[in-house]
Amino acid sequence: MHHSNSSNGGNPINNISIVWFRRDLRVEDNPALAAGVRAGYVVPVFIWAPEEEVHYYPGRVSRWWLCQSLRHLDSSLRSLGTSLITKRSFDTASTLLDLLNSTGATSLFFNHLYDPLSLVRDHRIKELLTARGFTVHSLNADLLYEPWEVTDKNGCPFSFFAPFWNKCLSMPYDPAAPLLPPKRIKSGDISRCPSDTLVFEDESERGSNALLARAWSPGWQNADKALSSFINGPLIDYSVNRKKADGTTTSLLSPHLHFGELSVRKVFHLARIKQLVWANEGNEAGEESVNLFLKSIGLREYSRYLSFHHPCSHERPLLSHLRLFPWVVDESYFKAWRQGRTGYPLVDAGMREIWATGWLHNCIRVVVSSFFVKVLQLPWRWGMKYFWDTLLDADLESDALGWQYISGTLPDGREFDRIDNPQFEGYKFDPDGEYVRRWLPELARLPTEWIHHPWDAPESVLQAAGIELGSNYPLPIIEISTAKERLEEALTEMWQIEAASRAAMENGTEEGLGDSSDSQYIDYPIETNMEVDLEHTRTNNIQATTRRYLDQTVPSITSSLVRIEEEEISVDIDIHEEDSRAEVPINVNIDAQLHEGTDTNSTILHFTPSRVEFSEESSSSFTERGLVPVWSPSSTSTPSEHFFTQETSRGHC
Repeated sequence: MHHSNSSNGGNPINNISIVWFRRDLRVEDNPALAAGVRAGYVVPVFIWAPEEEVHYYPGRVSRWWLCQSLRHLDSSLRSLGTSLITKRSFDTASTLLDLLNSTGATSLFFNHLYDPLSLVRDHRIKELLTARGFTVHSLNADLLYEPWEVTDKNGCPFSFFAPFWNKCLSMPYDPAAPLLPPKRIKSGDISRCPSDTLVFEDESERGSNALLARAWSPGWQNADKALSSFINGPLIDYSVNRKKADGTTTSLLSPHLHFGELSVRKVFHLARIKQLVWANEGNEAGEESVNLFLKSIGLREYSRYLSFHHPCSHERPLLSHLRLFPWVVDESYFKAWRQGRTGYPLVDAGMREIWATGWLHNCIRVVVSSFFVKVLQLPWRWGMKYFWDTLLDADLESDALGWQYISGTLPDGREFDRIDNPQFEGYKFDPDGEYVRRWLPELARLPTEWIHHPWDAPESVLQAAGIELGSNYPLPIIEISTAKERLEEALTEMWQIEAASRAAMENGTEEGLGDSSDSQYIDYPIETNMEVDLEHTRTNNIQATTRRYLDQTVPSITSSLVRIEEEEISVDIDIHEEDSRAEVPINVNIDAQLHEGTDTNSTILHFTPSRVEFSEESSSSFTERGLVPVWSPSSTSTPSEHFFTQETSRGHC
């Protein structure tokens, strides 16, 4: 994107710019803020419009974190000479337009987001404001490299993580160095745009939220301290300790990264510097720890990369064959999983931790989500939505990547027919049973020998530990052997339907079953209370379950974010890494309209098939790959054109 001077001739003395904060709540290495400061006077703004997120309204713990982080940001801005304007809105675009008019600002600066709703919303905002004569600048503050910069030798996006990350690590130019905080910010006139009081919690949530403050310290300066502590402490043993569920063995930086309190470029640079030091010292274990830690950063990058190139990844599997998997629609299973009453201690401990703290170790996330999809065979988007509602670091792009990986719906995801036994996983990640004992006090007196499979313990051992299976701790909700048989049957049925559909299409007798997005949705259960039933039965009988022969959908950002006729988002099952990659929609024009009304299920963001040409300064551009957001460079630009000059910015454009 090329920058143009604002309407007053580009004189920094008279320029007033709005800097729109979103998930970039920091003053350090914030390209939008730095660019606004260079341009002249600045009005920092945060707009709270959760209704625009539709079904992905932030959960309680996420809202608590946001509230604390905004206070921290405002304090930092005040120390630099300005303050944060907060606005409650139901239409971000119109609120921004009002702020531009009331402050006399001529420019808007903001940093990129990559979730599908933000891609559409940013496009709409840029077109609206550009048409009104305002200059809009958007920059990269969230990634090492923009999604369109990382391609294979043919200029196509990657469909596998390993080659994607290898390309990132071997790019001909390094990620931009982190920017220092501004020394001073000249504040624009805010007398005509007073802040709204934002309410992030109600009375019923305050008690639970108060407990979060004991364990977490939101805010960009606290994030910086947490990063320094990790880099100079646990990182060196990360390769050894990262899979231990009990204790602080990971960086705990993901909430800070999600809210943009921490720059991923700073994380990358500090980790690489530490790696060079250890390499010079011959510390191979330290080098390996950095490689593994940076791989986790790479997975975060890849989640945004997939969201950019496949904007339906939060709703549809990237491998098309699983659209016909017969998911089990059983709300009693879902409730037992949420409440941590499945009868499998490691799973139950994880689910109780996530409810109590809003946090879960990555290895335990894999365990509970794999159990959800493979053992219970519940629709994976139910689990993804629950994680969104309960995690402090709830992140649509990362959660979609994780759940698609577990469900085997990524080209390089886990095999769908692989079931990990929670008993064996327990002794792998919690060998001494301390994690289970912490979160399942009813099992606290059970010897380690039986802690991960109490159903096998002798009756005398159970009595000595005060455990009555089926009463104060449930029996397994389903036997693993039974789950394996059910999974094999479901997969066989799926392949039979797939084969019949293909045969019918080849014979021309019918059009086939089509994409699952055209099918009836499997609705997300409305009742998600966490109260535990007072009456427990001695046995957990497997009730008759309902299967749906379609790919499921829970309430999502849209009823269907993209519905383009004659376009197939999913990848064919016979995929090869070298030559078969999922395609993004092509020849598309965005017409993003949020329909008014009380029925949020009817909200659709429309993509109408047509080809539209734009000038360089327009707020939209399209490439041969398909839809590219408004802030992407043209397909003919060179890597050097993706950056600001030294005089304007060191962030990506």
